[in-house]
Amino acid sequence: MIEIKNLHKSYPIGKESLHVLKGIDLHIKEGEFVSIMGSSGSGKSTLLNIVGLLDEHDEGEYYLNGQLIKNLNEKKAAVLRNKFLGFVFQSFNLISYKTALENVALPLYYKGIPRKERLKIAMDYLDKVGLKDWASHLPNELSGGQKQRVAIARALVTKPKVVLADEPTGALDSTTTDNVMDLLRDINNEGMTVFVITHEEEVAEQTKRIVRLKDGLIISDELTANSKAV
Repeated sequence: MIEIKNLHKSYPIGKESLHVLKGIDLHIKEGEFVSIMGSSGSGKSTLLNIVGLLDEHDEGEYYLNGQLIKNLNEKKAAVLRNKFLGFVFQSFNLISYKTALENVALPLYYKGIPRKERLKIAMDYLDKVGLKDWASHLPNELSGGQKQRVAIARALVTKPKVVLADEPTGALDSTTTDNVMDLLRDINNEGMTVFVITHEEEVAEQTKRIVRLKDGLIISDELTANSKAV
């Protein structure tokens, strides 16, 4: 599903260059539940941005669903993102003046699905995350956990191949964190590939595979006890 070979990425800092990713090799198969762990500056957010087609790599190869990702213009990148990827962010990224239902339906608008149909689909996904009764509420009327569940429903509504979650529990308490991770596990159990960026050990341990980054390199890649669970 995601195949990365000898990936490098640098950013200019004044006259110097900051080498963030220093030759990453990573293969994530369809249906895996993987966490990428590392402290601030390890390169994990840069890796997520490249996997999510939000940034480009300098060297190496990146294949998404068997397609070589190279020299994409923004239009082509947007088409691939809409087709294959769903995003969940720490800050939720909900539109404040739209209801929960309208936020979830938004990606379907960009797919050209008629309003009545997209609202029906969005309601089904709100129901899936346990928020059907909150469909008409604005984000400021929702708790942090509810906002994140709306964001997960929005990520799922286009039926992506991969869900990319960037610190999805970073703004949540421990109980709500467990609820969100349970939801991501349920999604994974239905066959979807889930890719979680986190710096929290207890979050990573709830996935099935932990890849650890340090200073732009993978220092370990191991299965967790959950990988053996049926």
